[in-house]
Amino acid sequence: MENKAQFIPESEVTTTHRPYPGNQTFLPISEPISLLSLIGFENESIVSRTLVNCNLGTITLFAFDLGQGLSEHTSPFDAFVHVLEGRVEITVSEKHIQAGEGEIVILPANQPHALKALSKFKMLLTMIRS
Repeated sequence: MENKAQFIPESEVTTTHRPYPGNQTFLPISEPISLLSLIGFENESIVSRTLVNCNLGTITLFAFDLGQGLSEHTSPFDAFVHVLEGRVEITVSEKHIQAGEGEIVILPANQPHALKALSKFKMLLTMIRS
């Protein structure tokens, strides 16, 4: 089977979201929410859905098909990757880390990092701006 891995810059990932005006959100308030049900996989693609996007930071769900990834890039803020399903290899400043369901990896500000799906995987990315 041919490997069709594709690495695209984070800035080119398609995001499906609704505006987050102040304290209002499209998610139900004071109810349990299944994060896994809020986003689905697409063949040979990366899908993202922004849950919160405000001055203080962002919370974004991602779904990666097997072999998909984000090419090396940096961010001016720390980011927290919480793996919800599947496995991912994350490279931070040339250190290779594998993470699976229920694990988190902190991506330090201003250090190059990249991601590659070792299986179909979903993650919650939280970035707090300071």
